[in-house]
Amino acid sequence: MTKEQIQDFSLAHAEPAWLADLRQAAFDQIDRLELPTIERVKFHRWNLGDGSLAENEAPGPVPDFTALDDNPKLVQVGSHTVLEQLPADLVEQGVVFTDLYSALELIPDVIEKYFGTVIKYDENKMTAYNAAYFNATAVLYIPDNVIVNQPVEGLYYQDATSSAPFNKRVLIIAGKNSQVNYLERFESFGEGGLETSANITVEVVALAGSQVKFSAIDRLGKHVTTFMNRRGRLASDASIDWALGIMNQGNVVADFDSDLMGTGSHANLKVVALSSGRQVQGIDSRVTNYGPHSVGHILQHGVILERGTLTFNGIGHIIRGAKGADAQQESRVLMLSDKARSDANPILLIDENEVTAGHAASIGQVDPEDMYYLMSRGLDRATAERLVIRGFLGSVITEIPVKEVRDEMIQVIEDTLTKRDYDKD
Repeated sequence: MTKEQIQDFSLAHAEPAWLADLRQAAFDQIDRLELPTIERVKFHRWNLGDGSLAENEAPGPVPDFTALDDNPKLVQVGSHTVLEQLPADLVEQGVVFTDLYSALELIPDVIEKYFGTVIKYDENKMTAYNAAYFNATAVLYIPDNVIVNQPVEGLYYQDATSSAPFNKRVLIIAGKNSQVNYLERFESFGEGGLETSANITVEVVALAGSQVKFSAIDRLGKHVTTFMNRRGRLASDASIDWALGIMNQGNVVADFDSDLMGTGSHANLKVVALSSGRQVQGIDSRVTNYGPHSVGHILQHGVILERGTLTFNGIGHIIRGAKGADAQQESRVLMLSDKARSDANPILLIDENEVTAGHAASIGQVDPEDMYYLMSRGLDRATAERLVIRGFLGSVITEIPVKEVRDEMIQVIEDTLTKRDYDKD
């Protein structure tokens, strides 16, 4: 695309000048910037975007939402919103959960202040690409001192019948001393599966004293090559508890980061990943302690089937001045095939004294004695392996705060294992 075409897109959507300028600046940087570095993952030849700003057509039949309860909810298919649900009491308190353009009408100053502040457009080629080409958006805003007792759900569907790139941008702003439990799903639906790409940016602004519980299940289809970037920026005494299930079927590179800017800020990141077929997944999980007495913990467990590849890079960085900081990480991978490939790379960067830091990493296969014991009790191989996997991932899944999300994640794992092709092992 040309700058003029991007400008036309901005004009067609009545984007404010600052947003249109950001798109133009990002477009100028795309060819000048390098791809992000994901250690030990070769993804430079992947289809990570064709340089188009097309929006998908209005969806036809969409997933059935009649079974959904009355909690706050936003459902989107590609660039189209098909359901908004926000109780009147939250609207009266100033809560906003809608697409970006509607949010710009309601809280324009808030959007301008925080949009693009967590993930800068000029960090690398992929962040610039998203800022220039995003075509689907969502904004969740919780004002100061507002406590949302119900889980807030964002369901973002990629239409498998559309070849339009799935370039999504989500902005979450948790005001001072606010509390919110946010559930996020990225999922493909529809027959077919036209080859396409997804570039997804999720920014979480956690202001002083706020508490954010962030749970997600990613289930994009085999036809989607995905770059996923989730990052939180935490002020003093703010906390984000991340619980992420990476269950996509296509190739994925992901960057999950927490910037602990304020004194006493706290990020707890839990990741479960499942790789199968010939799928390649590379996941960077990083916590950077800027603030004194900040705490950042990473827990990652993954399972690989068949010829899948899974790489966990855990990065803990304590910046000079962050006295009393704590950075801990654990990455463990279970391989169920001799043809599977995996890496678990712990990285600690310590620039300050009087801190606490540690890491653990392991890669292994199912213990033959465990399998022998279970099968000697009458279980077939598939059932025995499912039990072993459930036990291996259970230490992470049980940490997810919402029962419905735990149950859904377990069901996804069960479905994947049930479809497993032992002949490919």
